[in-house]
Amino acid sequence: MDRDRRQRFVDLHRDGCFLLPNAWDVGSARLLAAAGFPAVATTSAGIAFSLGRPDHDFFAEHGPQGRLDRDTMLRRVAEIAAEVAVPVSADLEEGFGAAPETVAATVCAALAAGSAGGNIEDFTGERSSPLFDEALATERIRAARAAVDATGEPFVLVGRTDALLVGGTVTDCVRRANAYLAAGADCAFVPGATDATTVAALVRDLDGPLNVVMGLTGDPLSFAALRDLGVRRVTVGGSLARAMYGHLRRAARELLDQGTFTYAQDQLSHADLNDLFRPR
Repeated sequence: MDRDRRQRFVDLHRDGCFLLPNAWDVGSARLLAAAGFPAVATTSAGIAFSLGRPDHDFFAEHGPQGRLDRDTMLRRVAEIAAEVAVPVSADLEEGFGAAPETVAATVCAALAAGSAGGNIEDFTGERSSPLFDEALATERIRAARAAVDATGEPFVLVGRTDALLVGGTVTDCVRRANAYLAAGADCAFVPGATDATTVAALVRDLDGPLNVVMGLTGDPLSFAALRDLGVRRVTVGGSLARAMYGHLRRAARELLDQGTFTYAQDQLSHADLNDLFRPR
């Protein structure tokens, strides 16, 4: 990815609010870019599902060996970044390791793969201690920032706290997110903040721009409402991929149980897809 695309992504975070939809392969990314979005992000969940693997979750559910490894994830990021003209931000999960130097290496690898930004979360995957110790989590962001700065390339580093997802409070989120921002994150990401009261509190108390994720549970807040609350960017996580798989499963059940083909009424035409995916 060229420096100009990376800089455009940095500039999107300076003011206003924008939608950053999440793709899981080249086809989905090209469709989203063609729709007119100024940038796309990847979804680690969607990439994992597309490869028939579970998303990063509590290890007790699928074991550490169940998740995708860093190289596999970044290969998909590189494929997407090479095939779209808009900036691409990478979902880097928890950095594929606890140590700050591992996180720094992951962020540098994401930059080398063509990404213009990336998220680092504080979720550990361990039920007994689902979040990294706050001091360590902060050091992980600091190491990532130093590694990016050493390259001299524009890059939007996002510090994500999963505190709300594991029973924490808004106060916990503000404290952690502000620590990550102070350590060099350009944007804070708080999944689980989906109601106006929570979002407004985060916008008020955070020392930097806020990313929220919508669409995972049919959230009632619209993009316009989130913009008015002061959110800087809105992602949709794995929801587009999940919606696609939902349609696939319904179609499969229709075929198997009824032997009918009404699912095909919603398909894009062969010609439309050929036109969309034709090399430019």
